[in-house]
Amino acid sequence: MNNAEEPIDSREELEIDLLLEGIFRTSGYDFRNYLRSSLRRRIRHRLEMDRASSITALLEKTIHEEGFLEKFLEDFSIKVTEMFRDPAFFLAFRREVAPFLQQFDKLRIWHAGCATGEEVYSMAILLQEEGLLERSTIYATDMSKTAIAMAKEGRFPLKRMQSYTKNYLQAGGDQEFSAYYSTNHAYASFHPSMKKHMTFAQHNLATDGSFNEFHVILCRNVLIYFNPELQARAHHILYESLSSQGFLALGNKESFISGHKTDFEEINAEERIYRKLTKKETH
Repeated sequence: MNNAEEPIDSREELEIDLLLEGIFRTSGYDFRNYLRSSLRRRIRHRLEMDRASSITALLEKTIHEEGFLEKFLEDFSIKVTEMFRDPAFFLAFRREVAPFLQQFDKLRIWHAGCATGEEVYSMAILLQEEGLLERSTIYATDMSKTAIAMAKEGRFPLKRMQSYTKNYLQAGGDQEFSAYYSTNHAYASFHPSMKKHMTFAQHNLATDGSFNEFHVILCRNVLIYFNPELQARAHHILYESLSSQGFLALGNKESFISGHKTDFEEINAEERIYRKLTKKETH
């Protein structure tokens, strides 16, 4: 098997540049600094699905065909998620972060890139079990309008609950997981008592800025789709959005490459959990 990198087609790259510029000018969504290899796969998938003759033809459809842009934007939205995804992370959060949060009367938590919300509800369950949910507000954001609408519903396929229960137990849960939701023949719907602590909104780390100060920010497996320039921008937004001694959780496939690395203390290296240092601590 040939493991050599795929040669770059300069004409294809030019077409992709023009397509991304067209999307930005048409919609304001900026994918120009997303990791090119990931974008290329998604663009080629749309080419195949629409049987378009070229990437330039996709640009033509983006500009002129009603409804195509919205469909195309969903291709770029990352929706890979599950409840208590990476249980070791939630177990580390429960043991190493939750005790520190007990000191606050009110907690603001930002889940950036929440996709369809499975991990938001997972965090709400964890906070409830640690006696923290009643004092918490979870701000859950994603660039995708469709994903946010699904997250608001808090309704997930019932067939996935068995694997989600396994994740929950591995994440340190010791209650009856099924007590958190009601079911019909196809879906599990999480109780409204959890939803009242959640605020959902669209937010794009590529173009939007900070909108509050948070005690915890979770941005897991999002930045791996950004190039170094966009990662640095996102890291700055996350840094500016954290309160003093606030916690930042990145995905376990991500590395902290920005200039803000020295502004954080590493709490758990394997699970990429960091604490923002005070100005005194950074001196």
